[in-house]
This record gives sequence, structure tokens and C-alpha cells, in this order.
Amino acid sequence: MGLGFEYGALVFSGGLVVVAGCYFWTKLSRTLLFWAAFVLTRPLGATLGDLLDKPIAQGGLHLSRLYASLALLVFIGVCVLAIPQRAAKPGRLG
Repeated sequence: MGLGFEYGALVFSGGLVVVAGCYFWTKLSRTLLFWAAFVLTRPLGATLGDLLDKPIAQGGLHLSRLYASLALLVFIGVCVLAIPQRAAKPGRLG
């Protein structure tokens, strides 16, 4: 479709936002929503990985695999520290 890595990532991210919205605001099957999110994370990860390590001429950032992995590690670490973790409410699984 010629979207490029950035727009491709936005498409799959948008799909995950729709799934999250369905989780919070509908009574759709939680199993169906889990699998929809699971399926969408695969192409999202591949698209973001391509964005990081493909040459600039191909629309990427031309990071080596080592630096791309380090960038992702730092991003994950910041998210873990920045997003508050809290215990689940008793009696509620979802």
C-alpha cells in the first residue's frame, strides 16, 4: 500500500486503540479482544523494528540492531518507571 513505516505503525497502533476501546466500552468477548490485540502486536513490532533498522533511503532510521535494541530497552525501562503499577482489585480478573 506504500504507507511507509511510520504510517504502517500508526495503522496497527490505531487497531490496538480500537481493541482497547472495545475492551473498556463494550461487552465483546474478552477472549476475542485478547486475540485481536495479540495478532495486531506482531505486525506493529515488525513495522517498528523496520523503522529503526532499515536504511534512510528505504524510510528507516538506519540504527544498528544493537542501538535499536538499546533504544527499545530504554523505552521499556522508562515506561515501567513512569506508568504506575497497582494491584488488581479483589474479585476482578479483567
